[in-house]
Amino acid sequence: MTLNTPTSSLSVIETRRIISALITQINEEVRTKNGGLQSETIALENAVNRILAEDLLSPMHVPNADNSAMDGYAFQGHVNEAAHAGQKKLKIVGTAFAGKPFLGQLGAHECIKIMTGALMPAGCDTVIPQERITEIISNAAHENELLFPANAVRVGENRRLRGEDLRLGQVAIPAGRILRPSDLGLAASLGIKTLSVRNKIRVAIISSGNELRSLGQALDTGSVYDSNRYSLIGLLTRLNLEIIDCGIVQDDPVALKKAFCAATLKADVLISSGGVSVGEADFTKQVLQELGDIGFWQIAMRPGRPMAFGVLKPLADAANSPEAKNSTLFFGLPGNPVAVMVTFYQFVRAALLQLNGATQTAVPTIQVRSGEAIRKKPGRTEFQRGIVTLDDAGQATVRTTGSQGAGILRSMSEANCFIVLPAEQGNIQVGDLVNVEIFEGLL
Repeated sequence: MTLNTPTSSLSVIETRRIISALITQINEEVRTKNGGLQSETIALENAVNRILAEDLLSPMHVPNADNSAMDGYAFQGHVNEAAHAGQKKLKIVGTAFAGKPFLGQLGAHECIKIMTGALMPAGCDTVIPQERITEIISNAAHENELLFPANAVRVGENRRLRGEDLRLGQVAIPAGRILRPSDLGLAASLGIKTLSVRNKIRVAIISSGNELRSLGQALDTGSVYDSNRYSLIGLLTRLNLEIIDCGIVQDDPVALKKAFCAATLKADVLISSGGVSVGEADFTKQVLQELGDIGFWQIAMRPGRPMAFGVLKPLADAANSPEAKNSTLFFGLPGNPVAVMVTFYQFVRAALLQLNGATQTAVPTIQVRSGEAIRKKPGRTEFQRGIVTLDDAGQATVRTTGSQGAGILRSMSEANCFIVLPAEQGNIQVGDLVNVEIFEGLL
């Protein structure tokens, strides 16, 4: 795939499509050359947020035997199905607990008291919950018969069948899953102690700009502290990837080329911020294009209009280095702090997950009513920073964080969502439904 610099703006959807297509191609090349995508086996307790490398197949039926779904009384419902209307009477002949089954035999009109999860005795197919029992008749100072309406329970009700959750050999967790706490619990319930997960991809980050200063340095006239690197470190940490911090690089072609070449030797992905806007130093584009196939795009979005994307190759004299990568995916993000995070969330996040083998890359979108009027001109997709709140009745509304300038980092710090306004959207009125992407999820 050759990445050209288009003469007109790309839509957000088209940008995502191009990036996804290139990553699919890269992954296919890796599979072909390396005989498969690299993985490692780790202990189950260390697997949360890692990406499962291969389907996890159930080594057993779950449950492995019929058991009770309720506390109640188990009996042969199929035998009693034809009983006349009115009350049914069963003799209580024992008790079954979870982990301590009833081992005797039941007659046609007998039952046992059974607890949730306890094995169903041979021949039993029905459990009536204890709260549906009409009466328990005591005889000789102990409970031995129960009465309940004939229509109080259907045959087969409240019984969990062997293999109902999972069959032997069935896929329990599919490859590509970003493993959650519930997945670890499921694997543990199957007796599985280790999982095969994808190796973490290595992501290098660079900030470029003569005006940038590192934390601890004094600010001189016109200089600012580099915040983008720390935002990116936080974003990449959330994705559980290996981070290589390459620091700040001055706007100098020799320094940039050296930094980019060094990154191609040790990183699968390089993310830079700054230096990709139209009209900025031409040598930045020249250096990048010398090192690979890079497209410089104008995207019909706000914030984050300029972005570069493509593949960097190691120089000829470094190509045979044992550390050299076949190719390094490159993202050149804008320099404005908010634009860096918006473009990361909308393009880079999904690309990194896809490159690392994940199948769940989309960000869920929900609709919420706007609590304020929002000005919007058609033509560009906007990602405004918003705050979703719930009123006393549990109804959600969203408001912007105020000024939406691409350099106002506070707008991201205060926000808990993006308000996503599509390119064709005009002004929003109070009460209109808008799409939002929530920053934080329950899991």
